[in-house]
Amino acid sequence: MSTMDEKVSELLARKQKLKAGGGPKAVEKQHASGKMTARERLDYFFDPGTFVEFDLFARHIGTDYGLDKAELPADGVVTGHGKVAGQDVFAYSEDFTVVAGTYGERHGKKISKTVDMARKMGVPVVGMNDSGGARVTEEMGALSEYGQLFFRHVRTSGVVPQIALILGPVAGGQAYSPALMDFIFMVEKTSYMFIAGPPLVEAVVFTKTTNEELGGPAVHGAVSGVSDLTATDDKDCLDRTKALLSYLPPNCNQQPPRREPGDDPQRPCPELRKIIPAEPRRSYDIHDVIAQIVDNGEFFEIKKEYALNLVVGFARLHGRPVGVVANNPLVKAGCLDINASDKGARFIRFCDAFNIPLINLQDIPGFLIGNEMEHKGIIRHGAKMLFAYAEATVPKITTILRKAYAGGYLAMCSKDLGADFVFSIPTAEVCLMGPEGAVNILFRKELSAAKDPQATRQQRLGEFFDKYVNPYYSAALQHVDDIIDPQDMRSSIIRALEVSLNKQDELPRKKHGNMPL
Repeated sequence: MSTMDEKVSELLARKQKLKAGGGPKAVEKQHASGKMTARERLDYFFDPGTFVEFDLFARHIGTDYGLDKAELPADGVVTGHGKVAGQDVFAYSEDFTVVAGTYGERHGKKISKTVDMARKMGVPVVGMNDSGGARVTEEMGALSEYGQLFFRHVRTSGVVPQIALILGPVAGGQAYSPALMDFIFMVEKTSYMFIAGPPLVEAVVFTKTTNEELGGPAVHGAVSGVSDLTATDDKDCLDRTKALLSYLPPNCNQQPPRREPGDDPQRPCPELRKIIPAEPRRSYDIHDVIAQIVDNGEFFEIKKEYALNLVVGFARLHGRPVGVVANNPLVKAGCLDINASDKGARFIRFCDAFNIPLINLQDIPGFLIGNEMEHKGIIRHGAKMLFAYAEATVPKITTILRKAYAGGYLAMCSKDLGADFVFSIPTAEVCLMGPEGAVNILFRKELSAAKDPQATRQQRLGEFFDKYVNPYYSAALQHVDDIIDPQDMRSSIIRALEVSLNKQDELPRKKHGNMPL
C-alpha cells in the first residue's frame, strides 16, 4: 500500500503533466505565432499568487478516431478564479496547444461552470478565447454545450460584468459566446472571429477571402462594430481588461469603486471657452472637451473606431466612475445614425445595469436623414436610444454645448427622457428643428413673394434665433436647470453627480420591456 508521501508525489506529478498542456513543441509554436499560452495569460492577468484553478482533471469524452487513447490536458481550457487589483474575478483561458483549443463537451462544461460560479458569487467573469472551434469528433456533445453556454451568458447578463478577449481564432458557433457578453477585445494580427471561415465562404458563396478580411480586428473594430477595442498584443489586451475592470462594480447590487481623485473637483476649465466654438457651423473634437472635464483627463473609450459621430466610454469625476455619451461634431456634424444609435443604446444599458451614472454631452443637429437611413430603419434603431435613456434609472446629467435639435435633442437625454440635471452653456441652441428649416416653413409665402428673398430670410432667421434658439428660452420653460460658464462645466457636473448618488427611481413592475431591437 502506498504511503501518503507517495500519493502526494503522484498527485504533484499528475498536476505538473496536465499543466504542461500540449507540450514544449506546441508551446513553442504558440509563442512563434505571437501569442502567450493559456496559463501565461492567467499568470499575467491575476495578482501574483492569487489564481486558484478548478477542474484541472476534467477529461474529454471522445472515443472515436483514437481519442479514447489520447490525453487532452485539462480538455484544452484552464478555469479558475483569482484577484485583479484585489478584486475577485473568475476566468477561463482556452489552451490552443491542446488540439487547437477545440471545444468539446467537458471543455464546454468547464466554461459554463465558470460563468455559473461568477454569477453565484457576484463577481466579473473574463473569457480568454483561443480556439479552432467545435471538436467535430464529439458532435452533439460540443453542440449541446454551446447551447448550455449561451443560456448561461444570457442568464448572467446584467448580473455580473462579462468580458470576452479574442486572443486567437474564434470560429463557428463559438463566436456567439463573446457576442452574448458585455465587451469584446481583440488583438492585432493574431485574433479573428467569424461564423464561417474562408474555405466555407468560398465553397458556399464563391467568394475568396482571408481571415483578416473576413473577421479580423480591423473589420470588427471599424466596420461591423462587433469588437469594442483593439489591442496591440496579448499583454496589452490583458492590461486594458484590468483597466476596464477598475471602473466596474463586481455585480449589479454594488456601486462602482471610487478612487482618490488626485484632481480638484472645483478645478476650472478655461480652455473650454476656446475649444467649443461660438459659431454653430464650426467643427471641433469632443474628445478635447471630455479631456478637460474628467479626472486627470483619463478616458477609457469603447468602440473608438466605430460610429465615430458618437463617443462613449468610461471616466471618473471626483474619483467616481461614470459613463460618458457625447456627440462628436467632427464626424457627420454629430448626427445620430443607425450605427451610432446601436452603439449608444448598448453602452447606456450596460451603465444602467451596473449603477454607473451617465454624463451626456449634447451637440446634435438631429438624426441623420435620407433614403438610405430610412430604408435601413433609422426609426427603429434611433428608438433604441430613446428606450435606453428612458429605461435608465441611474443618475443622468446632460450638458448642452451647442446644437440640440428635434429628436436628436430628446435622444441624447433631455429632461423629457429623464435627465436629472440639464445644463447649457451660452452657445446652446435648443429647438424643435433646425432654424433654417423652421423659417422656410413658417415664412414660405412671405419668402416666395419677397423682392429680396435672401435678405428677408436672414431677417426672419435673426428674429427666430433671438426669440427661440437660445438657452434662455429653454431655461425659461424649465427644460434647462442652469446656464453656466463653460469653464465651470466640470464643477457643475460633479456637484450634480454628488447630489444624485442616492437617487431613488424604480421602473414599473413587469417582466421586461420590449426594446425596438
